[in-house]
Amino acid sequence: MYRSMMQIYVNESGKAVELYQKAFDAELVASYTNSDGTYMHAELNVYGQILAISEALKDEERITGTTMQFCLHFGDGKEELVQKAYNVLKDNAKIIYPLSPCTYSTLMVDLIDEYGVRWCLFI
Repeated sequence: MYRSMMQIYVNESGKAVELYQKAFDAELVASYTNSDGTYMHAELNVYGQILAISEALKDEERITGTTMQFCLHFGDGKEELVQKAYNVLKDNAKIIYPLSPCTYSTLMVDLIDEYGVRWCLFI
C-alpha cells in the first residue's frame, strides 16, 4: 500500500478546506477544482496525515455507511494543538463531549463541525 487518507464529502468544500487549514495549520498539497470553484478533490497535510476533501454531489443521492469519526491523538504536551483546533471547529458545531479531561486523556473533545464531520481530538 502506498498510503491511506481520510476522505470527506461536504457542501461548500472551499470553505471547509479553509476551516481545516486554519484548525490544523494544514498545508494544501494537492487540489483539483470543479468549474464552480469547489473542490473535486483537495488534499491537506494534517500533521503528516492526508485529509482529502471533495464537494458532495448535489444531484446524486448521498450514500452513507456507518457513523464515522476522525480521531486525532496528539500525544502528551500537545494541548495547544487540541485547543487551537477546538477553537476553530467549535463555531456552529454540535459539541458531544466538551473540551475537558476524560478517562483516557487529560484533554479531549468530541464534536460534529458545521460540515457534519465528527472529530475526536485528544492528547
